[in-house]
Amino acid sequence: MSELTMGLMTLEDIDAVHAIEEACFKVPWSRDSFLREVTENACARYMVLREDGVAIAYAGVWFVLDEGHITNIAVHPDKRGLGYGEKVTRAMIQLAADSGMNWMTLEVRRSNKIAQNMYHKLGFIDVGYRKRYYENTEDALVMALEHMPEAHPENDPMLVCEEEE
Repeated sequence: MSELTMGLMTLEDIDAVHAIEEACFKVPWSRDSFLREVTENACARYMVLREDGVAIAYAGVWFVLDEGHITNIAVHPDKRGLGYGEKVTRAMIQLAADSGMNWMTLEVRRSNKIAQNMYHKLGFIDVGYRKRYYENTEDALVMALEHMPEAHPENDPMLVCEEEE
């Protein structure tokens, strides 16, 4: 039986995450984009679901003021239909709440009904459209999550606390 673990993306995950990205999207982010997100973008966080230590799904978010903007979510094509997209998205939502975010937004292709259904299940609502957002001029549906789960800031992996002496 395989072991599933969830955690922040590390440098060791980048090649596997990039391979998932290339398998899932017609215009994928570059490997260097993910590298910069992990090493240079202080606003970015990426959760990775690993099976036996290898990334099989990931979700990215940018924290801007009190908003968590989901940048991308993908599941390896061989692992779809097993609830992993929902699992990594729920982990990202909790990370955002733990990090002090009050709401979340995302864009999704109007044609991607499977993803839209998952987001609706998680509490996202439709708030508008971005015309011709994608490379093929497809519109994006803009969605928002206004009711965040209870925050547990002690679980924020980016929070550094010094113990009192």
